Amino acid sequence: MNLGVVGCGYWGSKHLRVALGIPEVETIVAIDASDERLRDAKRALPGVACAGSLEEVIDDLDGVIVATPPRTHAEIASQAIAAGVPVLVEKPLATASVDARALIREAQERDVVLMVGHTFEHNAAVWKLRELLDAGELGRLLYMDSARLNLGLYQSDVNVIWDLAPHDVSIFDFLLREKPTWVQAWGSRHAHRFLEDVAYLRLFYAEADVTANIHVSWLDPCKVRRVTLVGGNKMAVYNDLATEERVRVYDKGVVANGEDENLHAMPMSYRYGEIRSPYVYFEEPLSVQDKHFVSCILDHSPPQTGGEEGLAVVEVLECADISLREGRPVSLYEVAERSPIQTLASTAG
Repeated sequence: MNLGVVGCGYWGSKHLRVALGIPEVETIVAIDASDERLRDAKRALPGVACAGSLEEVIDDLDGVIVATPPRTHAEIASQAIAAGVPVLVEKPLATASVDARALIREAQERDVVLMVGHTFEHNAAVWKLRELLDAGELGRLLYMDSARLNLGLYQSDVNVIWDLAPHDVSIFDFLLREKPTWVQAWGSRHAHRFLEDVAYLRLFYAEADVTANIHVSWLDPCKVRRVTLVGGNKMAVYNDLATEERVRVYDKGVVANGEDENLHAMPMSYRYGEIRSPYVYFEEPLSVQDKHFVSCILDHSPPQTGGEEGLAVVEVLECADISLREGRPVSLYEVAERSPIQTLASTAG
């Protein structure tokens, strides 16, 4: 098959590298309006072909990966779908839920595979977290927390929430198999004039009765990529920056002392147990994701992260924007359509 990657920047160059290692892909085309980026791509990866626009090569492609700035995702993905070409769109699927819904409808009408790049849903460590939850090892889940911090990379078209939070929203949705019912966000601008570069989100999942907290920042001295699950029995931490023991399970917690007549006594006691790190076989998640996309094209099968999953994350981000402006919790019903959308992804079971 012939695969095109639109956008040869930070993420696009990674997709090009990964695509070169997929046996089913015969030709990889780097697509970018910048001659300099195309030269850099050709220099780093001599095996790729180059084109200045998607229009030049769309008729010769069997699949397209969109890795351009977020505000261009919907337009380019729609162009591929209109040509009947399967498309994988980097997160977020779109910058407005109305555009995400339009992509889902177009893909359904043309019977074209639409996939979103929620890379962490193809990460073995995140699958291990869900395995721990499903097995009940953590006990009743009390809350979830994530931190995605670094000094940069500043974006020019979206704020830090749209840039970094899609990862954590998709992780939490994946772990709980549901989407939140309401969102509240706080953000501030420091080094950027009109885009928030530090933000906090709070998500509430009604069915699981769990609150999730997300901290994202482009303005932090330390690079942090951490997800924490706190259960009634145990706690689990996934550190994506760790070279070993990416997932750790802590046999720690608190135990209520019950009714105590001494009002000055501690209301609980602390329990400290062992720390273990379950084995997690590591394969680059981006490689797993792109191989899955190729497999979906060849089999014409629904992707694990389809348009509906992409829409769910976009709705949360849109609610976060409203919350930032109006200073209140925002229900997803304010941006979600009342009737469900039947898509290729929704038939995946």
